[in-house]
Amino acid sequence: MSEWYVVRVPDADRWGALPTDGVLGVQDLPAAVARMGLRPGDPVFVAPDGTVDRDLLDFVRSAEFRNLERETKRNYATDIRPLLTFLSSRGVPWRRATRQDLADYRHWRCRAPENPRRIGGTKWNRESAAFTKLFRWAKVSPLPVDIVRREDRAADSVSSRVMWLTPRTWGLWSDIGLRGHSRTGVQAAGWESRTELRNTSFVQLLLSSGLRRQEGGSLLTFELPSQRLRFGRYCHGHVAAAVTRSKQSRVFYASVDVIGQVEAYAESERAWAVQRAQAEGRYERLPMMRLVTKVTRGLKPKIEWVASDGVVGGQELSRLDWRERQWLFLEGPDGPEPAWLWLTEQGLPMAPDRWNGVFRAANLRCEEVLLTAEERQVERDFRLAEVRGKSPYATPHAARHSMALYMLVLLNQLMETRYGLTAADRRDFALLFGDPWWLVKTLLGHADVEVTKRHYLAPVAHLQLESILAAAEPADDEEQQVEDLDDVFARLARESQGIQDIDAVLEAAR
Repeated sequence: MSEWYVVRVPDADRWGALPTDGVLGVQDLPAAVARMGLRPGDPVFVAPDGTVDRDLLDFVRSAEFRNLERETKRNYATDIRPLLTFLSSRGVPWRRATRQDLADYRHWRCRAPENPRRIGGTKWNRESAAFTKLFRWAKVSPLPVDIVRREDRAADSVSSRVMWLTPRTWGLWSDIGLRGHSRTGVQAAGWESRTELRNTSFVQLLLSSGLRRQEGGSLLTFELPSQRLRFGRYCHGHVAAAVTRSKQSRVFYASVDVIGQVEAYAESERAWAVQRAQAEGRYERLPMMRLVTKVTRGLKPKIEWVASDGVVGGQELSRLDWRERQWLFLEGPDGPEPAWLWLTEQGLPMAPDRWNGVFRAANLRCEEVLLTAEERQVERDFRLAEVRGKSPYATPHAARHSMALYMLVLLNQLMETRYGLTAADRRDFALLFGDPWWLVKTLLGHADVEVTKRHYLAPVAHLQLESILAAAEPADDEEQQVEDLDDVFARLARESQGIQDIDAVLEAAR
């Protein structure tokens, strides 16, 4: 056997009940792990013989690895483990890996026909970066792989995997995948979902705001936007810096209708889950609880709390990451209840990555309803394009992409048709308020508009949206009519790649 394994250090409240006589002779394992300099989420590499590799343990505790974001640490460990297994299968200690070893591994990962799970250039570049960091730290010379070298980078790398669904396709996906509808638009017999309102509210919030999964998934109840903009159709709130990718706070916007739907979830499904949890004493058994005693407002909101062990603490709200937010509780009419907005059926905070499972289940249900049994037998990645096009497929980040596309289309159409701006007028408008790209960049929280163009909207840049989205030319100087947005998206889907809009299925479902 040559298989390597990765074990991750649990969070303080996730160790569970440990044997009273210790683990492997260690009486207080969490304390021993902490004394070693390991932090929650840190990976521990276990060799095929069951021993912990000391060199890799030193790498994890090194400054080069320690200062990475927790998600990056997880990704790097996931990337390094298969390489260790590959080298062990050859009898090569990882410190003695050569350029030929890495070239052979790259061929297997990216090009070998006998490998059914080949990866693309973007994934290889991420793996190459992880290997480079490891081998540089270990001072392996010559470097078996170096992300700086052109020959060690993939030429087919793309900056982002963009996935868009048009508004009506999101509606179909939600109806079938989250609400249990059939092709005919009625709820299927036997359908039961005790979290339907929670799931649909979360999806609509992402679609309306463009928040990332972690940003939207870690909101607290008192962070739900309530302040309306001037004309009352949108509310605005703030995303905490600690839960964003850039680690900078920003304003986000969500429609009043969506906020109302979230509030309805909070008053029904969520309230019932809290009541059941309180009745069963779940909150009393939690290993970590911080009861919020004060929330201050202003430019830098701060909260104060009393922990379950009586220790008083406080912190700026923007500096609390999603794990710390799960420990926050508010005093409700029947006892403490989570400040975390999205709860499981058991009334406990729902970790952001668990939304992946909700989307996965909805995708599978769409396939069950819209594809034949023969079509479902083929894995999605290997299905013909016309088969994949029969069933919508969504991810949490696809909601963010779709919001960006929707806003770009809407803003372009407003500038081109509703306002009837000439080319000179558009230049003046852009100087005063920014063009649609800049406005979408602001909504997404990007630091540079070029990031928006390159990562999200570049696939349709060649379509010259200002021409495609223009309404039909009027015969005279009368006001131009705005083209129906569904027609705009249908046309975009026909003329570009990556946009899901399924006319045939929608017609069949009516």
